[in-house]
Parts: sequence; structure tokens; C-alpha cells
Amino acid sequence: MTKTILITGATDGIGQLTAKTLAAEGHTILIHGRSAEKLEKAAKEIDGTTEIYSADLTRMDQVHAMAADIRKAHDSLEVIINNAGVLKLRDTMTDDGYDARFMVNTFAPYVLTQALLPILASDGRVVNLSSAAQAPVDIDALHGRKPLDDMGAYAQSKLAITIWTREMAKTLPKTQVAVAVNPGSLLASKMVKEGFGVAGNDLQIGANVLREAALGASFADASGKYFDNDSGAFANPHAAALDAGHSAEVMQAINEAVAKIG
Repeated sequence: MTKTILITGATDGIGQLTAKTLAAEGHTILIHGRSAEKLEKAAKEIDGTTEIYSADLTRMDQVHAMAADIRKAHDSLEVIINNAGVLKLRDTMTDDGYDARFMVNTFAPYVLTQALLPILASDGRVVNLSSAAQAPVDIDALHGRKPLDDMGAYAQSKLAITIWTREMAKTLPKTQVAVAVNPGSLLASKMVKEGFGVAGNDLQIGANVLREAALGASFADASGKYFDNDSGAFANPHAAALDAGHSAEVMQAINEAVAKIG
């Protein structure tokens, strides 16, 4: 049975390759990116049945608008893959006064997913891109009150998305799944080249695990879990994500930030 699958950050890298992998199986793929030109090019590259949605994930109004457009076009969505992520940026602070890494890697996928939950299928899945790089969240940094270096912001934003994945999973019906996935360290993405200056490993390693997380039987009962593709198994995330106090603090801060940004 064919599914309707949203993939954010699908104009290049692992997002585009995952979209191509799933489109080849006959699924309808909703691809997101910032640039209309890149989206058109990616749609041709991906082939199959694709729809394009443009939004700058540092702009919450655009996140809400994209969610509204998707809800208008679709009564049901089987899978949401929150793949879009950033590490190095020229401008690290948004107009709203938040670190853009938290905006793109944590807040935007949270808001987008919440807005699309009403149309998520009864057996639908939310697949969130985490990372092997995770670090305890500095609440002041999350609120934009303290600057962070690139890796600090990235690692904290990835712990934050892992935390909200775990917390959201507790609120979903038993037939729905929310999982956080480290698709593999140092894959051949633009981010790895920029951040570490290395070519990286075959991107298909990451695309294959995202495909499995989206549709595979091994993830059917995995809601709230973290999958580490470096070890090829479900594993514990960073200990800070398992700390109930820290998780509660981070969730409160995410909800406060999202409410403030509007």
C-alpha cells in the first residue's frame, strides 16, 4: 500500500536520497526546502509522485503556513520525517532572537509535527533526525540568551529533539510511532563536509535506516525509542535525555519559546 510521506530538508543530501528511495517504491513524497528553484530541481531528481513545499524553518510563520498548505492538500499523512538540520551558519541568530540551530533542528520540527498530528494516520510515524552528537541543553542558550559555538548549538539542539520525541511518544495513541534516529555519523552530507572537512561515508546508509524507520516492521513498536545507526541498534540516547528533571525543563523551555515566537 502506498503512503504519503513528508520529508523536510529534501533538496539535497540524506533527505533527497531518502525521498528518492521511497519514491521508487511508489509512495507520494512531499518534499520541503527553502528554495523554490532547488525544490523543482530535486523533484526532477527524485522522480515519482512528488509535491513541493517551500518554507524557511527559521521563520515560524512560514512553518505554520506550510503545515496549513499540507493540511489543505491532504486528509491523511502516513509519515513525517523531520530531516532538515543546520550546523554552521553565517547568521546564527534569528530575527526573533533565538539560535538558528535550535529553531531549525528543534523548534520548527516540533511546531510542524504538532500542526500535522490531526492528519497523521492512525498507524502513522514521526521520524526525527537526532545525532550521535548530543549534549545537555543550556536553557539560557535555548532561549537565545547565551551564545554557543557551532558544535555546542548543534549537539544541544539534537538532544532537545530527542527529548521532545520521547515526550511526544507518551501522548500518542499506541498505534502511532515517534522515534529519534541517528542515521549514522560522518555520512557524505554537505553538513559533514562543512563541519568536519571530510568526504564522509555512503549516504545510502542513512537513507536506508530512515526508510526502515518510516515503514519497516522493526520500528512498529519503537515509539519513544532512539535508534543509533552507528551501532545498528536501539540504544540509550545521551544520559541527559533520560533525566526526568532535565527533560521536563527542556520541554517547558521549548513550549515557552514556541509560544513566544508565535
